[in-house]
Amino acid sequence: MSKRFQDKNWCQRMRIRLDVNNMFSEMVGEEHGLLRKEVDDLKEEIKKAHENIHRAKNEGKMGFMELPFTQKEVVEEIRSLANELKGKFDNFVVLGIGGSALGNIALQTALNDPYYNYKSEARDNRPRLFVPDNVDPARFKSLLETLDLKRTIFNVISKSGSTAETMSQFLIARKAVAEEVGEENVSRHFIATTSQDSGYLIKIAKREGFKTFYIPENVGGRFSVLTPVGLVSAAFCGIDIEELLAGAAYMDEICRTENVWENPAYLNGVLQYLAYKKGKPLSVMMPYVHALKDVADWYRQLWAESLGKKVDREGNVVNVGPTPIKALGATDQHSQVQLYMEGPYDKVITFLEVKDYGAEVEIPGSYKDIEGVSYLGGHTLNELIQTEKRATELALTKNGRLNCTITLPEVNEFTMGQLLYMFELQTALVGELLNINAFNQPGVELGKHYTYGVLGRNGYEDKKEEYFNRPEKNDNLII
Repeated sequence: MSKRFQDKNWCQRMRIRLDVNNMFSEMVGEEHGLLRKEVDDLKEEIKKAHENIHRAKNEGKMGFMELPFTQKEVVEEIRSLANELKGKFDNFVVLGIGGSALGNIALQTALNDPYYNYKSEARDNRPRLFVPDNVDPARFKSLLETLDLKRTIFNVISKSGSTAETMSQFLIARKAVAEEVGEENVSRHFIATTSQDSGYLIKIAKREGFKTFYIPENVGGRFSVLTPVGLVSAAFCGIDIEELLAGAAYMDEICRTENVWENPAYLNGVLQYLAYKKGKPLSVMMPYVHALKDVADWYRQLWAESLGKKVDREGNVVNVGPTPIKALGATDQHSQVQLYMEGPYDKVITFLEVKDYGAEVEIPGSYKDIEGVSYLGGHTLNELIQTEKRATELALTKNGRLNCTITLPEVNEFTMGQLLYMFELQTALVGELLNINAFNQPGVELGKHYTYGVLGRNGYEDKKEEYFNRPEKNDNLII
């Protein structure tokens, strides 16, 4: 693959840009707009946060920041396997949930043809990609019945190997594959992406002889898209994972300064934080390019799971966290924008836009006698979607609604690497400003523990007892 990211001029042309004009009072008015002074007044807090982040990085506690620079050998190993198996499998299935699935989906949607699974010329002898990301029985059963399992390879992703959803998928898929190809051939149909030194999946992988890739211990699930969690499926589907990491490295370089006005991750994080503190807890991400629609889904987990916390670092109950919402332009102009325009002043809208869509479609000129339709003729879909974004942006701004825009010159591996890394670093910065641990998820665990107990996992008997002794519901309130 070409290494165009080695050309500094090309990198500069491909730099993504953050426009925060519409976050400030000059544009949206004094009642809801932020002041530049409010940003400057946080100078010491930002400096401390910057120092904490880089101290943690140097201590090996900020693993996602290492990924653009430490995976050369891993990238070569992944690419070698993808090339070796090219043409040998028709389907690549990711068995994982949450952080083990959303990044895979976002990369595929962004960087491959919109109908990749249906167009053989787009795949170029590479496998279709399927990411079930759930344990809905009808859906998973139908997937296994639809695929030719003799021509299917599965990537089982779980650091611990105890994720109930993923391991249930694996047990079902393994049985189905064994019935199709025989026990002696099962191992060639599975890859395990897991912890190198601990957990149940690595034990299974070694016993079965599965090809394995490792998730760094200091990288949590929602920050793992640039580890083998996301890189393996990307490489199998023809995505240039070296360029993806180069984009992340480029954004890391841009964001090394503590000067908030020169650091897009910090500036966006600070503005989101200030808006949250001033009564705007809803964070809407609205791409006006379909390729980035699943980036909003990935961001939703990153923002919610990282920043929604009960206690701060001192153990004080604070119950903080902005609520992320995904939308899609122009689709959701016809569903959500009415609320954003005239509802409560409790939201910040982040638009994602692209300069070059990679295609241009002209609208034919017809029905000259029907002015309400004929005016579209001679324009393009590109003009239409870009104008609709800017019109929505202007309307929100005129109505005093905070919004900002991130612009990608085009959607490619380099710009995607920048975008994902920027959001991850932005999340770490906001965690520091909120004085919470942005890298744990204690609120997710209790529901898991009840499930473990009910299904008979040792050590969770007390949770099983709590589950079956839960308060009875009042039938009169079920109508």
